Amino acid sequence: MKRALISVSDKTGVVEFATGLREAGYEIISTGGTKMILEDAGLTVIGIDDVTGFPEMLEGRVKTLHPNVHGGLLAKRTPDHLKQIAEQGISPIDMVCVNLYPFQQTISKQNVTEEEAIENIDIGGPSMLRSAAKNHTYVTVVVEADDYSTVLSEIKELGEVTLQTKKKLAAKVYRHTASYDAIIADYMTNLVNEENPERITFTYERKQSLRYGENPHQRATFYVNPLGSTFSIAHAKQLHGKELSFNNIRDADAALQIVKDFKEPVAVAVKHMNPCGVGVGNTILDAYKKAYEADSTSIFGGIVAFNREVDEETAKLLHEIFLEIIIAPSFSEEALSILTAKKNIRLLIVEASKKKKQENVIASIEGGLLVQDQDTYTLDNAEITIPTKREPTEAEWQALKLGWKVVKHVKSNAIVVTNSDMTLGIGAGQMNRVGAAEIALQQAGDKAEGAALASDAFFPMDDTVEAAAKAGITAIIQPGGSIKDADSIKKADEYGIAMVFTGIRHFKH
Repeated sequence: MKRALISVSDKTGVVEFATGLREAGYEIISTGGTKMILEDAGLTVIGIDDVTGFPEMLEGRVKTLHPNVHGGLLAKRTPDHLKQIAEQGISPIDMVCVNLYPFQQTISKQNVTEEEAIENIDIGGPSMLRSAAKNHTYVTVVVEADDYSTVLSEIKELGEVTLQTKKKLAAKVYRHTASYDAIIADYMTNLVNEENPERITFTYERKQSLRYGENPHQRATFYVNPLGSTFSIAHAKQLHGKELSFNNIRDADAALQIVKDFKEPVAVAVKHMNPCGVGVGNTILDAYKKAYEADSTSIFGGIVAFNREVDEETAKLLHEIFLEIIIAPSFSEEALSILTAKKNIRLLIVEASKKKKQENVIASIEGGLLVQDQDTYTLDNAEITIPTKREPTEAEWQALKLGWKVVKHVKSNAIVVTNSDMTLGIGAGQMNRVGAAEIALQQAGDKAEGAALASDAFFPMDDTVEAAAKAGITAIIQPGGSIKDADSIKKADEYGIAMVFTGIRHFKH
């Protein structure tokens, strides 16, 4: 008679699974709460201490760590191995169905203590899973309830689980235990404030397979951080529209990152990872009108994100143009009725009340990863200096602050022209700074008169100030720090421009 060891924290479907195994002639070995549930269902169950001949001890920390368990799991079904375990009175175990102490769920709780977290690190479970997975030629290992039906179906139809299925289940086990250990490692690393560990392991869970990647010939899948910020596109709720694409997800994330920097009502339009229009106002309607006016051409086919509920009047304007995605903390019933009239537009809810977590920024390169902190530096952190003869007026300060918030989200080299409540021109991703300035100033046109200009990095020479002055810019904010700062300061004074140094740059590659 074959034996199956079942010990699960997730009891979903376990009674039905064990019943199916019993009907197929398996003996059931179990522990603790799983054993009680199976016995309450009328199944005959062998207790783990009857197998080991040793009682559970140390508050349950030691119960399956025993040769009678691991010998039964690791023995090849060869004459030599079978002879060895028989001499020790060990019976083979042909199936393991185990899932692990809920460590992830435990540390996700508010105010969880270190002691509680440590007690939810499973030792025996991963050991059994790894033993069974190593010996998958002879042992079936099940770690998720989703696989119960496949296992039972093959046993019923074929009398056993196929080797191919055993291999797939074993591979899933190693992914599962690797993920489990990665979460524990991350918790312990943070516990001791280790900022630069010699090794780093990330774990992500598949959210969905995507139709394709950046281009149709590329395959892609969307994975999410199981312990990441829930105030994120990864945890957005889609109310309507087509499935998100690879580019949709990246653009939506870029839009949300900008929205997060604003407390006042804001509307952010994004195209190809760059903002094309940002507007702030007393209402979300007012903010959207400004974001649209900022670049009414580029917003077409783009993404718009808000930090307030989308109301009926705003929805009417949004409905007038083609948009890929609209992101907001909520939509009024009237707004939903208007916007869902378009079959394909994606409507996403990202609630600002959800958990915010400053996650590292991870960039992949061939053969490696780059990991860095998020750029959360603001003017509140900056050591502001004003090297020019003239200081900004209050209105200019408002425009400078808006420009500085936006420019850090624009691909370098980046120049942003703003007034106090909207972007007027954005120059992104140019190979030289004056080129980015020329694009932004040209887009702003006559509106540059009396406006402010923000630069993500210092001016290597005074040509950007010259171009700004000729366009009518009256205030500039930039990091400073160039060996030729004096030239830019002199040029600003020549034109009566107020210039602010922040002492910090905002490159975004």
